[in-house]
Amino acid sequence: MNKVPLTVSGAEKLRTELFELKTVVRPRIINAIAEAREHGDLKENAEYHAAREQQSFSEGRIAEIEGKLSNAQVIDVTKMNAGGKVIFGATVEIEDIDSGETVTYQIVGEDEANIKAGRISVGSPIARALIGKEVEDVVIVKAPVGDKEYEILSIKYI
Repeated sequence: MNKVPLTVSGAEKLRTELFELKTVVRPRIINAIAEAREHGDLKENAEYHAAREQQSFSEGRIAEIEGKLSNAQVIDVTKMNAGGKVIFGATVEIEDIDSGETVTYQIVGEDEANIKAGRISVGSPIARALIGKEVEDVVIVKAPVGDKEYEILSIKYI
């Protein structure tokens, strides 16, 4: 399987979620199943079926996170020499040439992307256009509504 890029904070969030699932959620579900079994007939026991469904979801999420972490290439942007260029993990402030609107994005892995939090996937059209560019470069992003031009105002490696 190919390595999947993750920022240091993205990998830490996954590890934290995995720890929570294994040490808090899993034992709570096991207790709920045991308690529901004590109530008798499992065929008509809604609590038992709900707990088993939660267990299935939780175990699936544990396996998913473990898979992501095992295939992750954790990239610490603070320790890389980017030479002033936009790279994975960089935080980039750009200005829309037409509207003058500015926006700041951090380029992250697919699983970390959250547009409302200003994190865009490395595979997104904007990120692909920005990678390798420098401050004051103008990039053209192919968008569904047409081409958009942005100027790079700043690049931070935090």
